[in-house]
Parts: sequence; C-alpha cells; structure tokens
Amino acid sequence: MLVTGATGFVGRHVVTQLLARGYSVRAVARNPDTARKMPWFNEVTFVSADIHAPDLDTLALNDGIDALVHLAWPGLPNYRDLFHFEHNLMADYGFIKRVVQSGVSQVMVTGTCFEYGMQSGPLSEEVLAQPTNPYGLAKHTLRLFLEALQVQHPFVLQWARLFYLHGAGQNPNSLLASLERAMDAGAATFDMSAGDQLRDYLSIETAAGYLVDVLQRPQFSGVVNCCSGKPVSVRALVEARVRERNATIALNLGHYGYASHEPMAFWGATERLQQLREQSPAPLRRGG
Repeated sequence: MLVTGATGFVGRHVVTQLLARGYSVRAVARNPDTARKMPWFNEVTFVSADIHAPDLDTLALNDGIDALVHLAWPGLPNYRDLFHFEHNLMADYGFIKRVVQSGVSQVMVTGTCFEYGMQSGPLSEEVLAQPTNPYGLAKHTLRLFLEALQVQHPFVLQWARLFYLHGAGQNPNSLLASLERAMDAGAATFDMSAGDQLRDYLSIETAAGYLVDVLQRPQFSGVVNCCSGKPVSVRALVEARVRERNATIALNLGHYGYASHEPMAFWGATERLQQLREQSPAPLRRGG
C-alpha cells in the first residue's frame, strides 16, 4: 500500500491499521522528522516527498505498488481558503492520474461531509453533492475529474467521505482538543457555542479501521460515508468528555455563534459502509 499524508491526523492511524492487518506500507510525507516520531516508523518504507512537486518521480514512488491510499491535503482546517481549488485540486488530480497511468489499479481518496453542503438530516451517498465552501467544492470536483479519468484508464476509485473525527493527532484548535487543553490547565470555564448542533462524530481509530475495511473490498468502486450514522449534539459530546475526565469545568454556552458554513443538523447514513464490512475481505496482498 502507498499511503500519502501518512503522518497526518488520519494517515498515522490508517498506517497503524494496515500494519496490524499484515500489509506492507510505503508511507509518504513531506517532513521526515515528524515521521520519525511515529510509532510505526521502523515498520514501513518511508519516503520523504512532496507529491505536488513537478519533478516527483512517480514511477519510482509507485514501483511494486498496487493500491494508493491518498490522504494528503494541505491547507486544513481553513475550509474557506481558495487554495483548495486554486492549488490542491489540479495538483492532486495530476498526481493521481500519474499514479493510475503507472499501473496502480486501486485508489482510495478521502472526501468530506462538506461535499453535501448545507443539506440537513441523514445524508446517504445518493444525495446530490452541493458543496458551499472551497474545500468541499475542491474535493467534489476532484471526484468528478477522477470519474472522468476512469473512462480513459479504468481503475477502482473508492471515495470515502469523512465526517467529524476526533482522537490522537487531531487539530489542536478543534473542539475536543481545546476542551482537553482547558481541563489540563485547570480552567474554570470553557467557552463554546450553545451546542445544539447535531453532528456525526467518530473516533479516529474506528474511522481508520473502516477505511481499511473498504480497502479490503477492491471489488467496490464508488462513494461511501465514513461515519457513525448517529447524530450527537455538540453539547452532549462535550459534557460526556467532561464526565469521562471527572472534571469540574463549567461550560460557557453561547459564547460563540454557529458556523455559517455548516447546517445545524446533519449526519451520515451507514448502510453502504455496513454492507461492505459484511462482505468477506480480499486475500492479503503483501506486495503492495
């Protein structure tokens, strides 16, 4: 398996899951110093590279590889930056196209729940994508480009839409990471919104396991939600974590307003994911 963005929030956990299931991993990231801090560093073939670099030797990078797990995507968590489609979109398409042309037959790319835009309620993969921010637009457009590429160069494209993930390695400014910092510091209060938003939360370890489950079903090509399927309010999530920590911190509800780029209540449908997980996994491919 070739894994890009291997030291990122999702990537580090996907590599762990792949190794646990017996796969050989070629892990790609830009910063070797960050990679050396990963517990799996000595168990993978690590390549320090910028996959968007024009002089990247794609053939050498993919030598002996039959599946790409593409998790790299710079510029997050600023979802409204034009950088996502002014740079990432075409750079990612060019990289993946070269990978496919070199003979790699299976590609997994992580998409985002923001592809659904401001639609509310339970969202299945059949719901029409209506992205409303540059990040969601770039991801959605990349999928359309890759589906057009499939017509010219047939390959398996597994597009996994991530919802709200939490756990080790998450952005330090994310909700739960900020809460953990406040509790560690002994803060008396924690500023947050009123917390009525309903979201689909999933631990990063579980999400990484789901992604590898899908990878092990190479007969599947299409879009799949990577989520819990269970709506939980932001307030309930925070209160549960405070109880787990036995903390006395008070929640300053309503300090922040609601984000304008997210609907108040949405979560993913999991029927397709569960159907895939119920299928028998393909035999282990140790070569790639």
